[in-house]
Amino acid sequence: MKIRELTIAGAFEIVPQVHGDQRGLFTEWYRFDRLAEAVGRPLSLAQANLSVSAKGVVRGIHFADVPPGQAKYVTCVRGAVWDVVVDLRVGSPTFGRWEGIRLDDIERRAVCLPEGLGHGFCALTDDATLTYLCSTTYRPTAEHAVHPLDPDLGIEWPADAPLLSARDAAAPSWAEAVVGGMLPSYDVCLAEGIYSCRPPRTDLRSEGRAARMPDRTPIE
Repeated sequence: MKIRELTIAGAFEIVPQVHGDQRGLFTEWYRFDRLAEAVGRPLSLAQANLSVSAKGVVRGIHFADVPPGQAKYVTCVRGAVWDVVVDLRVGSPTFGRWEGIRLDDIERRAVCLPEGLGHGFCALTDDATLTYLCSTTYRPTAEHAVHPLDPDLGIEWPADAPLLSARDAAAPSWAEAVVGGMLPSYDVCLAEGIYSCRPPRTDLRSEGRAARMPDRTPIE
């Protein structure tokens, strides 16, 4: 298993070793000890989710209030998706940056993102199936979204006509979320001690970029 930190501080890509032969395959797609060593703390598991999406479906950008937030460990067990991590932590050195990674049922990669980051994906195949390990249970009043197609956010989704849920289609824009004070605070994340913080990586190339900042400043 190989674990590398993404250009967004605190987020990681996990590449498991896949053992295959004529019978099928076997892989360790989650290792408590290896992840804790790389991330700096164990991932507390409270809930496991599964989603199935048709080709062209875009879900996100979802995040939860901090504290307690919700860390996620995500992998694709069928088909393929383009998975996106967005730094929504106001004050973070990589605030507004997004990074995309292909997850599929061939390489079996996974993404681990800490509390305070946003998550979304685009289904590249029909019946694209994701599993999520989550650090907290679902709390409707603490769950939020930023519109995934907002041009200021600038995510380059690989879909000609993205299909959104009613909730995601009605989500506030990037500027509304920033100016309205809806997003998690980087300082609060650090004060809560909910994840180890490392300086953002500047030596890595990634498939992503930073969002355009709104003209107004966030409401205190």
